[in-house]
Amino acid sequence: MTDRRVLGLDFGTTNTVAATADALIPLDGAADGVFRTALCFWHDEDVRGGLAVEAGPAAIREYLEFPSDSRFIQSFKSVAASASFDTAPVFEKRYRFEDLGRLFLDKLRSHAAGALDRLDRVVVGRPVTYAGSRPDEAIARQRYDAMFAGFARDVHYVYEPLAAAYGFAAQLEQPATLLVADFGGGTSDFSVVRVDAPGAAQRCTPMGHAGIGLAGDRFDARIVDKLVLPFLGKGGDYRSFDKVLEIPPGYFADVADWSKLALMRNRRTLAELDRLKKSALDPEAIGRMIALIDNELGFPLYDAVSKLKRALTTGKGAHFAFHGAGVDIEADVTRAEFEGWIADDVQRIAATLDRALATAGVDDGRIDRIFLTGGTSLVPAVRRLFTDRFGAERIVSGGELTSIAHGLALIAGEDDVTAWTAS
Repeated sequence: MTDRRVLGLDFGTTNTVAATADALIPLDGAADGVFRTALCFWHDEDVRGGLAVEAGPAAIREYLEFPSDSRFIQSFKSVAASASFDTAPVFEKRYRFEDLGRLFLDKLRSHAAGALDRLDRVVVGRPVTYAGSRPDEAIARQRYDAMFAGFARDVHYVYEPLAAAYGFAAQLEQPATLLVADFGGGTSDFSVVRVDAPGAAQRCTPMGHAGIGLAGDRFDARIVDKLVLPFLGKGGDYRSFDKVLEIPPGYFADVADWSKLALMRNRRTLAELDRLKKSALDPEAIGRMIALIDNELGFPLYDAVSKLKRALTTGKGAHFAFHGAGVDIEADVTRAEFEGWIADDVQRIAATLDRALATAGVDDGRIDRIFLTGGTSLVPAVRRLFTDRFGAERIVSGGELTSIAHGLALIAGEDDVTAWTAS
């Protein structure tokens, strides 16, 4: 692929990274090329259509400057395979998934100083299993195709852990059976790859894959559920005629889901919540939920949850603090408490690991190396899945936010990428 412009693009739930075979693509305001997968909209009379948009770090800056007059959307990759998702309401307009995706890619390109212009080939990462309760791969593929149409002359999709395996294989000097575990924001994915000795015609041979649509964002939701939602009315009741009924759980599930929280700020939802407030036995709690949504406080809530999670990754305990819209929450949380909240999720991840090994036809003893990647791989409870099972000596990690993009770029440089592409 000499003299051709090829790129690996890790379009992630939380972050997006672009790379060539040699280096990460520098992006304005993005530390080490890690670009937040987020959009911010606001009214601007000087912009065609009257609605301006930014992405990544610039989106965060715009939101922080005018939070009440903007719409901040993050984790929208999580709805790629959702048949129930139609459009996202943003002020007076509605956007399909592919509309949001194209806006994001346009802004990504504008922050790359020409490095993403006139591309010949792009290899894009995709999860083994998409996020959501009943993900539809056909819908996700249609939306991805529409999103990336025109981004490059030639676009291919590769399983994200497979890309990480390809990149890591370049470090191996001996044949090995490699297990790659990729833990991102929306999904936890596994690939088993046979790596042949250097000089082999095809060094890497995929053996099996498995994935599940839960990862870091689900852990965040557990924190919100335990520490925030009780203040917003979860578990409370409302009066309907002569009956007292539990408040429907759907509102609380949406507050705890980063891909849905921002979309709750629409007339219909706010009107429903206002009616609920009038009939709730604790109207002040519902009022706090309305204020949180109406004041566009999804990002500061996400930031508070992320700080707690990072602190519990390195320490045995941490302090949670969130203040805004009349919701003032402070709590000390131990790592043991957090691990109790996510225990069921970790068990489901472990079952998915079992499925990946079974699909590949290998047992634990045949795995020579385990490569852990993705930000959620740093969570101690997740890491113990591998140290307890395989032993710390077989585990390697690093480049948690960049290894997939690097592997995708190396695959993009191959003359024939079809051995790696996913449907």
